[in-house]
Amino acid sequence: QFKPEPPFSPSAEFAGTVKAVGEGVAGFAPGDRVAGYVGWGAAREVVAAPADRIVKLPADLALEKAAGLIVTYGTTIHALIDRAGLKPGETLAVLGAAGGTGVAAIEIGKALGARVIACASSLDKLDFARQHGADATIDYERHDLKDALRAATGGHGPEVIYDPVGGGLADKALRAIRYGGRYLVIGFASGEIPQIALNRVLLKGCDIRGVFWGADLDRDPARHRAHFAQLFDWAASGRIAAPVDRVMPLERCREALHVLARREAKGKILLQP
Repeated sequence: QFKPEPPFSPSAEFAGTVKAVGEGVAGFAPGDRVAGYVGWGAAREVVAAPADRIVKLPADLALEKAAGLIVTYGTTIHALIDRAGLKPGETLAVLGAAGGTGVAAIEIGKALGARVIACASSLDKLDFARQHGADATIDYERHDLKDALRAATGGHGPEVIYDPVGGGLADKALRAIRYGGRYLVIGFASGEIPQIALNRVLLKGCDIRGVFWGADLDRDPARHRAHFAQLFDWAASGRIAAPVDRVMPLERCREALHVLARREAKGKILLQP
């Protein structure tokens, strides 16, 4: 059994009902349905959150759906709009496409009008990616990622690569990027931070762009609240599915983390008090 207590309370996002508001807080009242982000410490029954870190939910959006939108979809809408400037008709390659951020990239990429190539490590995961809108898929356990990306794009490579995996896939993906493309560094789910050969960047005339969503949230909370409102509207209308792999009791938090560490989740894992 695991009781999440400071400093180890890993969840950063939450959805629920406002119990009370602090002095001077405007725009929220007890009973409001909200979702938000606190950086860490949300794996508990009651959370205290700054007012600029929460957003009201549409009446027809379930709490379970909203709870899985903040970090992965917030990171991804920031990555694809603010950092990549993804345009309709461009090709977006998504690594780790069956994970939470990967599915978010597929769904938001499609909502923004891109052609999406989902890249993952098994046929089962790729089938899941297709169910969420991927136009093409690549199994990088069976095929060389560089060659497969080039083949899937007529030899030109994708304009944007979304990489939450890192490790040995990074160099292969970068070799395949279209000239002048944008490579998004999202994270390192593989556990390995790749060392990038800068001659690749020179030869491709491409950009490598870091995506540090948490820091950007602090710098421009109003822009991110607008992003959240867009995401909630998309989710309420069914334009994005925001899949939930499973909902687990709060006391099974440790077990939920192990599922994530083994990369077994397809979509989000939620904790419920």
